[in-house]
Amino acid sequence: MIYNTLSTLFKFILVAVFIGAVLNEFNISTEDVLADIGLTPTHIMEVFRDGLEWALPHFILGAVVLIPIWLIIFLLKPPRLGK
Repeated sequence: MIYNTLSTLFKFILVAVFIGAVLNEFNISTEDVLADIGLTPTHIMEVFRDGLEWALPHFILGAVVLIPIWLIIFLLKPPRLGK
């Protein structure tokens, strides 16, 4: 599974770099594309920061609940025989 994920990620990066190089040859920049759809790099960073500020406390709260549950299940699970 990790191989498939890494393979897909590598392919995505490779294609993204290729498309970026082609667009650069036509003098199309990131700022141009973002301006056409009504965004700015600053706005994207603000949205990312707001999302992170919302998600991080929820992630920590979930982890505080899930880690002890996982630990109890892990400790009470019978040992595997033969491996």
